[in-house]
Amino acid sequence: MKTIKIFDMNWPDIGEAIEQGFDSIIIAVGAIEQHGPHLPLKTDSLIGEELTHSIAKKLGKTLQGPTINVGCSEHHMEFPGTVSILDSTLKSIISDYTQSFVKHGFKNIIFIPSHGGNFAAMGEVIEKLQEQYPDNNVIGYADLTKYLEIIKQISVEAGITAEEGGAHAGENETSIMLALEEKLVVKERFEPGYVGIFGEKERNLAFSKGLKALTDNGVFGDPTKANWKAGKVYLQKLCDFLVSEIKKQM
Repeated sequence: MKTIKIFDMNWPDIGEAIEQGFDSIIIAVGAIEQHGPHLPLKTDSLIGEELTHSIAKKLGKTLQGPTINVGCSEHHMEFPGTVSILDSTLKSIISDYTQSFVKHGFKNIIFIPSHGGNFAAMGEVIEKLQEQYPDNNVIGYADLTKYLEIIKQISVEAGITAEEGGAHAGENETSIMLALEEKLVVKERFEPGYVGIFGEKERNLAFSKGLKALTDNGVFGDPTKANWKAGKVYLQKLCDFLVSEIKKQM
């Protein structure tokens, strides 16, 4: 097989892959939203696509489905360019993806959100889809708190504080983007955003009131500490963590 990305494949090759045991498919659930003055709007989708590609290769016998490139980003709407859909819309998209892949014979249908605003809606619809398709494994990683804790842990191990690493467009996401597509990173605009504690209280405030309740530039963290080598480490460790979590449900 030349690729595991079904977007780049034709239908006979996809059908043959399924017959040869490629009975799992993984889909990133990204976003089109601001990532500070220095990162592109496609940051979450690009990171999600890279993660799901790596996860698919580690799982084996897994194809990569087309990324859902828009998500629930209402809390970013004060920043130009952000596109947001309703929770109900995202649930419908995930449901339709699942129905399509079930019909084609995939046993394991896996969704990985790479944007915090998608976790809750995705978790809710995955639970219902598993009931709807009892002969399939409909899997979605929906624990945002644990996901943020893992990222924080990786930052701290590298000598970056949790506050500098940040939860949005800080050191960690900026490092990952430097590793993935450096030409889209505007380094001369690196500046800290909100670098205080980002716990449940702050997260709820950002989701309910919008990011500008905490940060004027749309950044949680300090991108000035970012580098591409750290970005490679984040991607590798996040991939390993998600593979472990997915295997628990397969």
